[in-house]
Amino acid sequence: MPTPRGSVVVTGASSGIGRACALHLDGTGFHVFATVRKAADAAALAAAASPNLVPLLMDVTDEASVAAAARSVTTAVGAAGIAGLVNNAGYGLPGPIELVAPADLRRQLEVNVVGQVVVTQAFLPLVRTAKGRIVNIGSVGGKITIPFGGALCASKYAIEAITDALRMELHPWGIHVVLVAPAGIATPAVDALQRDGEAAIATYPPDGRRRYEAMFRTFLQRAVAKEKKGSPPAVVARAVLTALTARTPKARYPVGADATPLTWLPWLLPPRWLDRLRFKMFGLPPRFGERAD
Repeated sequence: MPTPRGSVVVTGASSGIGRACALHLDGTGFHVFATVRKAADAAALAAAASPNLVPLLMDVTDEASVAAAARSVTTAVGAAGIAGLVNNAGYGLPGPIELVAPADLRRQLEVNVVGQVVVTQAFLPLVRTAKGRIVNIGSVGGKITIPFGGALCASKYAIEAITDALRMELHPWGIHVVLVAPAGIATPAVDALQRDGEAAIATYPPDGRRRYEAMFRTFLQRAVAKEKKGSPPAVVARAVLTALTARTPKARYPVGADATPLTWLPWLLPPRWLDRLRFKMFGLPPRFGERAD
């Protein structure tokens, strides 16, 4: 259905931040195309929304799936194009870099980086037609790296660079490109963090498990506790709405618990001081060379 605010596409809308964004934009007058990977998630999302929200089955790692979704949206919106593309789909698996499986590393980069670029390329003609906007959901992990989060943070640093490049490259056409960078958001992904971390430990070889298991479990406990005390996904949804509707949006919106200080700490503290702070936060041994094995 046509709406006064136009149409937007939100990826990764089955739960958490993506679902919150899709429902909030639907509730504030947008015609929302919300992508999910499973039919059951599509049905649940449609049941919670107005008729102006249309779930789409799409996998950001499958170029044919992305192209099919783009064709569906093009057919629906016609010459109007879309007012916004919200790239939210993401995935993270914690673990020490020494032991991360190459397949897991590739998967995180494929979903979080390559997938966002593929989606952007597919929907950019519709954004260009409407002189709409692109909003990328990144993370404060694109500014500050945490132990056992190297693979995930690498993908978020990459999104920072891609967003900066797009913002400059699309400037001549009047297309705003905005990064929303959450921190400390309480979503169902918090429970997945603990579950996936324990599953990863079970795959480690004996030497790797002996070296990292205790430290990694301490990290998981502290990270999960911190995330559960985080802000609700609604704060991200509100920032996305602002990014889509402000006359001149900011280039970057840090949102959620501790987002602003976490963004600035790497600029304010020398690297070794920042390391000590992260050791304390996540329970790593603070003394250099403390482990002899």
